[in-house]
Amino acid sequence: MGLRKASGEGPFPLAGCCRGRLYRDTAGRVCDAGEWSGYRRSATTEEVAAACAGGIKHFFIFACDNARNYSLSDLQSNLLVASFDPHARIANLERELAWAHLKIQSLTEELRQQRVKLLGPRSETLSDLQLELLSDEEPGTTLDEVEAEARRTPLPQMPPRQRRAHPGRQHLPETLPRVEEVVRCAEETCGACGAATTVIGYDESEQLDVQPAQYFVRVIKREKRACHCCQAGAVSMPPLALRIVEKGLASDRVVVETVIAKYSDHLPLYRQAVILEREAGLEIGRATLDGWVMRVGELLEPVVSAMRQNLLRESYLQADETIVAVQMHDKRGADHQAYLWQYGKPGGETVFDFCMGRGREGPHKFLGQWEGILQTDGYQVYGSIGGPKLAHVGCWAHARRKFVDAVKVNREDGAAIQMVTRMDALFLVDRHAREKQMTLEERLAARREHAEVWVEEIRQECVKLSSAGLPKSALGRAAAYTLNMWPKLRRCFDYGEVELSNNLAENSMRPVALGRKNWLHVGSKNAGPKVAAILSVVESCRRLGVPAKDYLLAILPGLDHRKRSEIAGLTPSRWSVARI
Repeated sequence: MGLRKASGEGPFPLAGCCRGRLYRDTAGRVCDAGEWSGYRRSATTEEVAAACAGGIKHFFIFACDNARNYSLSDLQSNLLVASFDPHARIANLERELAWAHLKIQSLTEELRQQRVKLLGPRSETLSDLQLELLSDEEPGTTLDEVEAEARRTPLPQMPPRQRRAHPGRQHLPETLPRVEEVVRCAEETCGACGAATTVIGYDESEQLDVQPAQYFVRVIKREKRACHCCQAGAVSMPPLALRIVEKGLASDRVVVETVIAKYSDHLPLYRQAVILEREAGLEIGRATLDGWVMRVGELLEPVVSAMRQNLLRESYLQADETIVAVQMHDKRGADHQAYLWQYGKPGGETVFDFCMGRGREGPHKFLGQWEGILQTDGYQVYGSIGGPKLAHVGCWAHARRKFVDAVKVNREDGAAIQMVTRMDALFLVDRHAREKQMTLEERLAARREHAEVWVEEIRQECVKLSSAGLPKSALGRAAAYTLNMWPKLRRCFDYGEVELSNNLAENSMRPVALGRKNWLHVGSKNAGPKVAAILSVVESCRRLGVPAKDYLLAILPGLDHRKRSEIAGLTPSRWSVARI
């Protein structure tokens, strides 16, 4: 706690104290600190008592746990202010009691936070039942009652979201092929007169069916032709078709299916090897399968480079990052925590960039001197990248999430619920704009008209919350995060094209999170960029509604023989347009 000087003048005697009793050192003495100038003298317990009776009421008491001598540094780090004055003693006890209450409150909240992590809902939508299960108290006030009490300002009247009526039995897509199966009557004669019956129609019903994957061997026979008239002896054959894996065992379709199964369906290679052995009776090692995948990643790297160039021409991007384990072959059994950085345009392509660390070198190399609007979370690295005119925009969903966590910790925290409610009002304004199909200019005008009052109330309330309560509490951290991000959060209301949240970028990270739970890690440092290239193409196809299998089968064969100008037109967005 450091040395604190009590009220009063002159030197203050120092005595050891253990559980409220004066403590002597091994020589039977009670040490006096003097004025902490290095001067020390000895004093007995009687001398200390006499000094107190003589008018010295304030002095330092040293708290110790065992009978040993302490150095000056030990004393300076373990001193508490005490007093024999009754009023001062009461004041000191009141301070200690207040500190104890704060400590209990802090520990209680930590316990609740751990309980939320283990038992709480993962969704940010709160329910009374879930919060009651997490509470230490008896179920009492409901969330609705607390919210009604906390909400002093009415929300803007937005049209409620219309619940879609149940569509009934779903119709099967017309694009699926139809295979007819005619079920004939067992009897083709009339049961009454015995005459032959005639088919007058059919009662039709449709069922979704599947034909399991059937592996087969494609035998490719190329003609050999020679002329028997002239004795030239020349033999002609059609050229070999370009393939993804030249002279490989698998066809292009098998290779693409392997890639899609791993990075879209999150099926690790060892499971695919088991399926191949079971269904085809073919034992293919995981190293061979990994070679196919890496070949695809190698071919896609120029395409992803063209996608990056397209992104850098945009004026508004969202970015996010996530961890990915990399297997280190120089350290047996050890994994390195690398990162996948994701950059994308809402509704457009997205690009993953593999980096071995989380420092600014990765995004700085990717963005260079790019100037535009970059929307991210609160990670500090984003603030030190890009050109001088780059505008950093925050994410309101991240700020809201902090207050949602505070509500989960304490379901009766009216201040936290009120903050969540106000932030919900901001998103309601944008939802209303989307339902009305407003232009970007109209959406910006709606934000400024309806949301400005809520933005200012949020700021003012965060200032109050940051100065009151525990700074390390969930509510205190939420308020501090919002205030630290405030300039970036406020910029959302300066640009109509900017979304209020970075959720689209986070959604692009979910396949990565699901995948690493199954394939665990990237095989090596060199494999990282190839994995990032595959993820970039698969996720961009998903965003654009492009069939990833069709796209890969169309562009991969012979891709390494194409010119750079041709590759620029093979990105998912441009390929889908040319396909139409």
